[in-house]
Amino acid sequence: MDYTLIATSTFGLESIVAQELRNLGYDNLKVENGKITFTGNEMDIALCNIWLRTADRVLIKIDEFRAETFEELFQNTLKINWGEIIPQNGKMHVVGKSVKSTLFSVSDCQAIVKKAIVESMKRKYNVDWFPEDGPVYKIEVALLKDIATLTIDTSGPGLHKRGYRELAGEAPLKETLAAALVLLSRWDPSRILADPFCGSGTIAIEAALIGKNIAPGLNRSFVSEHWPQIPKEVWEDIRRDARNRINKEKFRILASDIDGRILKTARKNALKAGVEEYIAFQKLSVEEFSSKKKYGCIICNPPYGERLGEIKEIEKLYKEMGRVFSKLESWSYFILTAHPDFQKLFGRKADKNRKLYNGRILCYYYQYYGPLPPKRNSINI
Repeated sequence: MDYTLIATSTFGLESIVAQELRNLGYDNLKVENGKITFTGNEMDIALCNIWLRTADRVLIKIDEFRAETFEELFQNTLKINWGEIIPQNGKMHVVGKSVKSTLFSVSDCQAIVKKAIVESMKRKYNVDWFPEDGPVYKIEVALLKDIATLTIDTSGPGLHKRGYRELAGEAPLKETLAAALVLLSRWDPSRILADPFCGSGTIAIEAALIGKNIAPGLNRSFVSEHWPQIPKEVWEDIRRDARNRINKEKFRILASDIDGRILKTARKNALKAGVEEYIAFQKLSVEEFSSKKKYGCIICNPPYGERLGEIKEIEKLYKEMGRVFSKLESWSYFILTAHPDFQKLFGRKADKNRKLYNGRILCYYYQYYGPLPPKRNSINI
């Protein structure tokens, strides 16, 4: 069965998610703020959940219609044959949101949609009561300017939850954003990569997964794995193929941090991700960082100075980064920060910067391009 699928995205990462989808073989993509719409079947649901590195979730779009009254919302939801999608014992969990719409009470919208779904399923199964003790179907009613969109989540926990990071630092970077930073850098395993502010190791681990071509969702489960419409063999086949696609690349990523305690966590995370042999963790301040290698790449997410009293210390750190990084003449460096005066403190204007959100914090990804090594396969984003 073909579905209209939506890969949701953090603001600023839409083009990267779209490129990932193209690399997986999808075309006719519709790219909008926070989402990329495309067509796929049950196999595509499994494939995208297992392989997408930078998307937040994969949703099935059920319908879209205008709803300015509760009656319109109810009747349009009732028209859908929900019994073709949800089994008789399916657990129906309805969530919602409303932006600039006449129907602003989210709880009421959720209740009406749930009632309409139950009424539709009564027609299909010819029963008056549903046990809801089977697989979970999380349905969202999203209202934007009086247009209601109904979707079902196929992912369960967000795709950033790869399964390797049980522990994190005080300000963890989402795995999906870390993967995006690596893809935007156009790094490949022929070049040395360093993160001198590695924290719990997320950037280094995501880079290692990319370098080895390890599918990010290979070792986790998804809510749609329990749906009867997607045979278990589909998931098994895609995971088997993903394991066969892991390459034999050998490389070393340098991951350092001044905090020895967080490095213990980083090592555990790398071990759980299966990439510990590709990352060298070291307790080191940024002032001590140096390398004789050429054409290297730094990707980092230094402290932003969000807490009161930290700003002078952070500004001093950024100046020190500028001094240390400037000695790496043939290197490229990519720095994510929320500090508005970063470039001035760093001492150099970026060749390019990109607006991104780290959680709810508006950041910029400052990109400084050094010369490329003589022979290199590029990743186009």
